Amino acid sequence: QVQPVESGGGLVQAGGSLRLSCAASGTTVSNNAIGWYRQAPGKQRELVAVITSTGVTNYPDSVKGRFTISRDNAKNTVYLQMNSLKPEDTAVYYCKITVISNFRAYWGQGTQVTVSS
Repeated sequence: QVQPVESGGGLVQAGGSLRLSCAASGTTVSNNAIGWYRQAPGKQRELVAVITSTGVTNYPDSVKGRFTISRDNAKNTVYLQMNSLKPEDTAVYYCKITVISNFRAYWGQGTQVTVSS
């Protein structure tokens, strides 16, 4: 059973940094596409970063230059480094693993990020 587990959320002041982790079990992160999403209260879930099996990354303009997604194959973990955080980054952040072999998606339980002004 594929299971992503997020950690690293918390409370940080505006301008600060956090690093989120997505530890995967039941699959190998380097063989799949891994995405970080976030959902703020009353808003739709949105993609904030993705890394493909070939290591290609992509970000929306709202976080480009501030967020970095990376992968540690030895730890089977994907990270989201978030710098220059803004109050509007406050949300629950989710990790999604898309298994390339069958395109099934697996979501983690989410981790809360709160940025105070």
